[in-house]
Amino acid sequence: MNRPRATAALLTAALLLAACAPSVDPIERLGRKAADRVRPHGPAGAQPYRRWGLSAPLSPAPRPPSHPLSFRAALPPVVDHVATADRVVFLTYDDGAEKDPRFVDMVRELRLPVSLFLTDSVVGPGYGHFARLQSVGASVQNHTLDHPAMPGLPYAGQRAEICGQQEKLKSRFGIRPRLFRPPYGTYDRTTLRAAADCGVTAVVLWRAAMTPDGITYRSKDKQLRPGDIVLVGPDEAMGPTLRERTARLLRRVQASGLTVGRLEDYL
Repeated sequence: MNRPRATAALLTAALLLAACAPSVDPIERLGRKAADRVRPHGPAGAQPYRRWGLSAPLSPAPRPPSHPLSFRAALPPVVDHVATADRVVFLTYDDGAEKDPRFVDMVRELRLPVSLFLTDSVVGPGYGHFARLQSVGASVQNHTLDHPAMPGLPYAGQRAEICGQQEKLKSRFGIRPRLFRPPYGTYDRTTLRAAADCGVTAVVLWRAAMTPDGITYRSKDKQLRPGDIVLVGPDEAMGPTLRERTARLLRRVQASGLTVGRLEDYL
């Protein structure tokens, strides 16, 4: 065989081998560590709701009311329940001590419309975590600067606690919250006056709470009802994680034939 023909044959064989060789997955090019960052958590092909401990996806929330409840009183109303026929409950979280990055994934993948009532002295330098939660749909609301028991404090002190956190959240997130939750769920008329003067339109308590030991109710019938505001309580040493407590609550919500709505759409 002459040299030109041999060279052509070798080139043809090389092209055929290249065509038959398996292509390199783009994720493989990233390297194993980078690939782990972009792959979803949990078993391959798992549905998001299964990754978070649910046996079925959450039902979509109904279209929210076009006109949220309006309150004409001089002082903001105190609510633990929203009067609605929609089969929704509302998930709320206090303080800001827990900063699990996987909880951000949970909120994003399940599209949970959660409300976060933040205390500045508890959040500390961790506002970036809550900015990430806000970016995936969470709402940020006011829970005072330093978490004092409000009843009995003078007006100036209560106003400083509420308005101070309004300004802090405005500077951090670009929004001035409309909702306020007093620490420990306690308040007096001075609290309501101070809240009104700080631009608060509703003081939010809760009708049920998810604790490390299970769900507790303030209503006599001991079950979730449409419109209930639910507190997912803070962690207590070595208790279930925030994700686990949320998943337990969501299973209870589903068993009650309910789903999760966005509180700010109703108040």
